[in-house]
Amino acid sequence: MAARERVVDLLRQLQRASCRCPAHSQTYTQAPGHVTTRATDYAFEMACSNIRYGEGVTNEIGMDLQNIGARKVCVMTDRNMAKLPPVKAVLDSLVKNGVNFQIFDKVRVEPSDLSFIEAIKFARQEQFDAYVAVGGGSVIDTCKVANLYSCSPDAEFLDYVNAPIGKGKPVTVNLRPLIAVPTTAGTGSETTGVAVFDYEAMKVKTGIASRALKPLLGIVDPLHTLHMPERVAAYSGFDVLWAVRNADDHEARFSMHLASVFAGIGFGNAGVHLCHGMSYPVAGMVKTFKAKDYNVDHPLVPHGLSVVLTSPAVFAFTGSMCPTRHLEAAEILGTDIRTVKCEDAGLVLADTLRNLLFDLNVEDGLSAVGYTQEDIPALVKGTLPQERVTKLSPKPHTEEDLAALFESSMKLY
Repeated sequence: MAARERVVDLLRQLQRASCRCPAHSQTYTQAPGHVTTRATDYAFEMACSNIRYGEGVTNEIGMDLQNIGARKVCVMTDRNMAKLPPVKAVLDSLVKNGVNFQIFDKVRVEPSDLSFIEAIKFARQEQFDAYVAVGGGSVIDTCKVANLYSCSPDAEFLDYVNAPIGKGKPVTVNLRPLIAVPTTAGTGSETTGVAVFDYEAMKVKTGIASRALKPLLGIVDPLHTLHMPERVAAYSGFDVLWAVRNADDHEARFSMHLASVFAGIGFGNAGVHLCHGMSYPVAGMVKTFKAKDYNVDHPLVPHGLSVVLTSPAVFAFTGSMCPTRHLEAAEILGTDIRTVKCEDAGLVLADTLRNLLFDLNVEDGLSAVGYTQEDIPALVKGTLPQERVTKLSPKPHTEEDLAALFESSMKLY
């Protein structure tokens, strides 16, 4: 009952939020002679994958592949996930429905250009006519890229990578059907056309972005979230601001899995900005830090963690551009904003996030994952090429601003 009351309260808050689009804004009119000048977007388009949500829906994947006439399917996962029930559920369904498949289980957690290239070589050699990704964002992103380059046999790796690191060529080829089965709650990759990786030559993250990469179908089976270790649940969920309280609270886990889909649809269409742009060098330049509960053989700052460490500083910085939205976010996250002044909106949201991170035992800033003041110039340099996302910031920023944000993020508490 308490969970239902929280949902109702959230819906009421969202209902009170002011909508500024032409269809709903009270200040917009098409009356003759009335001219409205807007400095920001005036409409939105919603594009995402088809989504099927529910306990046990993974059992239907063999039927889906059979229905689209798939004759040779690539199942991609990582070596840890390959031993767990979600992959078994997928394979059982494929066998039951007579679907021929091959498994690629060499996906790297937080993929690199080299791990992407390994997956691409596998896909190009085998000539699959459909793909299935079973795992977190790393697996889904790797599968998207393998699909893309297998359908573009003459493309060089940097051809589709976002400029200015890559050539940023548009995707004009038709891709094979891809079904994504997410096993973490937070990535939203099952809904988007984005694949992110570490470009090791520059020690920075970048990616490939095209709606052509979107999965045909996302099979969102909340039973799969029950197999996540505690820190994996937390770090993957920080990308959409999940609080982890009780691993045995199935209702909360299942709701989070669906919330992840909604969040993916949101940022897959609206985009992200400074927290993500700054997170790419944070993850890409990691020295020795290895996040707890991640069974990997390389240093690792998980994506959600790398994003959230700069969030208090970023939202304190952007608060002045749209105070009401920042206050709405703080209220949704549990802060009483009734007496807060608009000019304090960014600071209030920053404190809200900081308190949330403290309660969830998140590392105390960039210094806790191995960075020092001397690393700030390199972190700024690694952020500058991320224009695909940083230019979406509601507040313009300079290199000096980025340096100040990284400095403010060295310690959180």
